[in-house]
Amino acid sequence: MFSFQQNFYPPRLPEGFVLESEQLPSPQELNRLLSKCNQVTHPPARLAKALEHSFCHFSIFEEASGKLYGFVRATSDKGLNANLWNLAVQPGEYQVPLLAVLIHSSLEILRKRMPGCSVSVSAPAIALKTLEDQGFLLDPGGIRVMGFKLR
Repeated sequence: MFSFQQNFYPPRLPEGFVLESEQLPSPQELNRLLSKCNQVTHPPARLAKALEHSFCHFSIFEEASGKLYGFVRATSDKGLNANLWNLAVQPGEYQVPLLAVLIHSSLEILRKRMPGCSVSVSAPAIALKTLEDQGFLLDPGGIRVMGFKLR
């Protein structure tokens, strides 16, 4: 997916949640969220290294409990390309609005720091409509991503 258009109506963070870009969740906390979202978890040491070397990241915490509800991180070559990874929001009534906030916040930073770069995303199916609403388009050439897990 590539972003070609800007969304001029930023999504609102639902009441009771806090968007954080400074404080990283622990690898264990992020793995718990990924697991709840039926996404692949990662060895904590490798995940910590990935978090440390990310271009930027956003977490959404429940204000009252401090519980991690959503997360996304970006990597980049700091010029032409950026990738969004670990896009996850705890299932429930706030999933779609929290996904929108994470995606929009990430794109806002990437547009400011690297205008014109292409952005790809590894995302769960639940996020497709939200990604389209934020300006992403499925690759018109029909390119599909493939991955290989080194052992």
